[in-house]
Amino acid sequence: MKTTNRAVRTPGGLSVRLDVRAFTVVFLLLVAALTASVVLIGTGDFPIPAADVLRTLFGEGNAGQEFIVNELRLPRVLVGLLVGASLGLGGALFQSISRNPLGSPDVLGLGQGATAGALTVIVLFSGSANQVAAGALVGGLVTGLAIYVLAWKRGVHGYRLVLVGIGVSAIVTAVNGYLLTKSDIVDAARAVVWMTGSLDGRDWAQVWPLLGLCAVLVPLVLCNGRGLRMMEMGDDVSYALGVRVERVRLLLMVAAVLLTASATAAAGPVSFVALTAPQLARRLTRAPGPNLLASLSMGAALMVIADWLSQRAFGAEQLPVGVVTGVLGGVYLLWLLVTERKAGRI
Repeated sequence: MKTTNRAVRTPGGLSVRLDVRAFTVVFLLLVAALTASVVLIGTGDFPIPAADVLRTLFGEGNAGQEFIVNELRLPRVLVGLLVGASLGLGGALFQSISRNPLGSPDVLGLGQGATAGALTVIVLFSGSANQVAAGALVGGLVTGLAIYVLAWKRGVHGYRLVLVGIGVSAIVTAVNGYLLTKSDIVDAARAVVWMTGSLDGRDWAQVWPLLGLCAVLVPLVLCNGRGLRMMEMGDDVSYALGVRVERVRLLLMVAAVLLTASATAAAGPVSFVALTAPQLARRLTRAPGPNLLASLSMGAALMVIADWLSQRAFGAEQLPVGVVTGVLGGVYLLWLLVTERKAGRI
């Protein structure tokens, strides 16, 4: 498939450049994510055919199907889609801002910061599920603010952001280990399960806050996509083209931290999705720039497919979704290293 750019003109005279390949990739990824969601909703101890799942979603199922689909399985799938989309978009933002493929929340320490907030609530206060989620959100926001402040020196630049993030990640990881050693066996077991990343037991209480945040942040990020694309060419060029670099960078970093922290609060620190989704999206679209929509769609598709694998690929034994994403992400990184080595780039 060749990359084909077309100019689309609206009746109001607005001209928009359309990358046909990127548009096709986004469309196919969304179809894959929705198809996997329907299959996942129909999977379980009480299997439901895909046609019946669709009828139930449109309000035409029987009472038993409506309870299973709408109350038990649909919220989990929606949380998976929203968490994957948030991590994919947040990862694309961080990688674009840092101009580094390793500049993802996994490497920068945001996941570890959210984990520290959750562990603090679990270990010190034995908090409820909602309090743990709030603690994870606060921990992620505080860590993101610390990274930004420490990386600031007449602006925030890519390599300094990554190096500071790696240092903060190491410190927060040590704090998390200390909190685990100070907890009793019950709280430690609860904390370890949360730290793995899981969608078990997710309901509408996790869906609505995450959906509301995405409804605000996703349009905001997409509206600043042009400025982000210009910033990848360097700050001086961006200033010359009229982009308010630090203002756009701060706005998008706040959005990326909120997306990552809220996803972690909803499902725990699910690994590798934020790192791999933007890279896979870029390879599929073969388009320059941050590929925001493609990364969002890829993250959603990866998350729901990983959740299906965690439930069905290991027989009767169900795994947390974070275990599956960790395995898939590790395999992808090994493949990438082998490919780059064969190409002589490393």
